Amino acid sequence: MRGALRLLRFRKAAGGGPRLGLEEAPGGDLVDLNAAEPELPRSMREFLEIGPRGLALAQSALESGQHRVPRATAQLLAPMGDPEKVICVGLNYHDHCQEQAVKVPKEPLIFSKFPSAITGPFDDIVHPQDTSELDWEVELAAVIGKRGRHIEEAAALEHVLGFTVANDVSARDWQMRRNGRQWLLGKTFDTFCPLGPAIVTREAVADVHNLWIRCSVNGHRMQDSNTRHLIFGVPALVAWVSRFVTLVPGDILLTGTPAGVGVFRKPPVFLKRGDEVKCEIEELGTICNRVV
Repeated sequence: MRGALRLLRFRKAAGGGPRLGLEEAPGGDLVDLNAAEPELPRSMREFLEIGPRGLALAQSALESGQHRVPRATAQLLAPMGDPEKVICVGLNYHDHCQEQAVKVPKEPLIFSKFPSAITGPFDDIVHPQDTSELDWEVELAAVIGKRGRHIEEAAALEHVLGFTVANDVSARDWQMRRNGRQWLLGKTFDTFCPLGPAIVTREAVADVHNLWIRCSVNGHRMQDSNTRHLIFGVPALVAWVSRFVTLVPGDILLTGTPAGVGVFRKPPVFLKRGDEVKCEIEELGTICNRVV
């Protein structure tokens, strides 16, 4: 489908700086956009700020059949490494509310991570010495492609470029008991936002509100749900957040996690060094991160 792109960033095996690219197909080889169009920036945020012209150049590079990079020879980076904002939503799946016996929110519960928490789709999650309650949260992330403030819900998806997979890694002791129970510190340690493997544009996703979403730890399925269980869908979240802040290209909106996190298991289960966490969303792909 024309306009259906899988945008990413990568580094060549020989080294060098980050490069913009595309996946030819889910899990397939890459297209080097900076080789195909040397005028394009190396920053995904700067690329998105170009708007439709940049996407048209990417489409042409995909259709050219040239500038291919074997996937095995490239290191995939977080598809968005320098967003202005990383906006998060708490308590946004019905089953996640049920597992902790809390009422369904009447309005979205918004918090944030610092962009410095972002790490690559296959990079390590660093277990801080300051926590003993490290937890996982697979999440659908929406990436803003068009600037807006006070966006109407009916037009909200026009401001979304596409979607990717995120893990809202959380230090539950700092989130729930420390720092005055403000969530920020427990959510924003370095490497607490694995992201990727690609930003899949809206045109490539049949129905973002009907995708299975899963997380496994060491091969054991911990979360298994569907985005149809979201309390507030993507348009409602974009409209709500834009009441308070201007959304700009590259902003990342994590939409919440389903049931199955470690802290609400009986007994609770937390990540330890050596664990492998795999987060998957239908049509978007898989990220896999080892805890070190």
